[in-house]
Amino acid sequence: MGRIPQADTERYPDATPNPVRRVADEPVSTFSIDVDTASYSNVRRFIDEGRAPPADAVRVEEMINYFDYGYDRPTTATQPFAISTAVAASPWSPGRQIVHVGLQGYELPEGERRPLNLTFMVDVSGSMQTADKLALAKKSMNLIIDRLRPQDRVAVTFYASDVGTAVGPTPGDQKLKLRCAVETLNAGGSTAGAQGMVNAYSQAEAAFGRDKVNRILMFTDGDFNVGVTDDQRLEDYVAAKRGTGIYLSVYGFGRGNYQDARMQTIAQAGNGVAAYVDDLNEARRLFGPAFDRGAFPIADDVKIQVEFNPGRVSEYRLIGYETRLLNEEDFNNDRIDAGEVGSGASVTALYEITPVGGPSQIPGRRYDQNRVGVGGGDPDGEVGFVQVRYKLPGERDSRLMQRVVSNAGGDRVSAQPPESTRWAMAVAAFGQKLRGDPWMAEGYGWNDILEQAQGARGQDPYGERAEFVQLVRAAQGLPARARP
Repeated sequence: MGRIPQADTERYPDATPNPVRRVADEPVSTFSIDVDTASYSNVRRFIDEGRAPPADAVRVEEMINYFDYGYDRPTTATQPFAISTAVAASPWSPGRQIVHVGLQGYELPEGERRPLNLTFMVDVSGSMQTADKLALAKKSMNLIIDRLRPQDRVAVTFYASDVGTAVGPTPGDQKLKLRCAVETLNAGGSTAGAQGMVNAYSQAEAAFGRDKVNRILMFTDGDFNVGVTDDQRLEDYVAAKRGTGIYLSVYGFGRGNYQDARMQTIAQAGNGVAAYVDDLNEARRLFGPAFDRGAFPIADDVKIQVEFNPGRVSEYRLIGYETRLLNEEDFNNDRIDAGEVGSGASVTALYEITPVGGPSQIPGRRYDQNRVGVGGGDPDGEVGFVQVRYKLPGERDSRLMQRVVSNAGGDRVSAQPPESTRWAMAVAAFGQKLRGDPWMAEGYGWNDILEQAQGARGQDPYGERAEFVQLVRAAQGLPARARP
């Protein structure tokens, strides 16, 4: 068990679970993709400490997207996604179904990976002194240094009460020089995060190249307390720099004062990933081979839009993505920012739907003209229509992919859905249970989630699914949170 701090000032984005929507009123659902995994490792940290996580710390889509689902892979970088769909019975809500949408990204061969221009922006303030913060961040940086190629460049900057540069842009084959620069970092002082950003962008600009991947990697607990500390001003600054071609990713560390809300804001504005590093194993996962998924982009501004057929579906709700929702008209607007996807990354989204004639979750309406979509139906029609819009790196105009979701036979769904669907549903059930979502049947408990997960573990070469099963077991005995 880890040490529980005396003061807990952690902050998370306020995200109320998505409501059930009537297809007759709102047939279209639009959202930006999210390939972040910070929520899963942070929830794991809470459970390992014997504490229930705050509801807002549980972002169900990030828990689902922590895992690999073995989707079919695309074969060309010019059409960098393959879309998979499935429809299955909802395990936690009798009479309803789950629509599973999977997006698999193209994996860039070694020869197609552009040179990296990375800037480490390291928080060395006093709050980073504990072993699970700066010491773990330094080990993480060394894992990245191990993967660098001669054509890559890395600068190491730091910030506390003041800011500085341990080493400017340095070739990736000068590993000893880079490791020595990392080793000089020590924690102490307050946190001038905004000044640190200015310095980091200055180093990134010094080695900038249109033919490179230009990215700042921020290692922090997110606790800014000197200079500009307003999230909106930081977000605007990072978004403006994103427009110059320099992206920013955030890696969070520590407990007690972990500022998840700020990190999510900054990473989304910077077209980067947000991850939480709770231990060395997670660092190895993030900064080993999986580092390519964040380092080498294959598509920018990736949006998903699903239109449901009112002849088949009366209601739906999107599970997760509460902080990534877009308006319907945003889908075709190339000026609206959305998420970035890196080499080989995948995105999974689940909808719970009520078939026409199924058990409605929305009260009936009195007047006939307001009862559109009730009764009747088209049992052999399409369930829905999936569209994916994206930009290739460096391009201004988006491209479009489309896929029909079909499930001929009305309410009849496969008795044994694909393993990927069954596993995604188990993780979604766990996330919803942890945050107390109101849409799950009252009798659907931890043992049901365990049974769902055990039946879908499949091949598990890195033991990640086995670890998930243990998390579910541990969560069963957690005491309710005594304070917000």
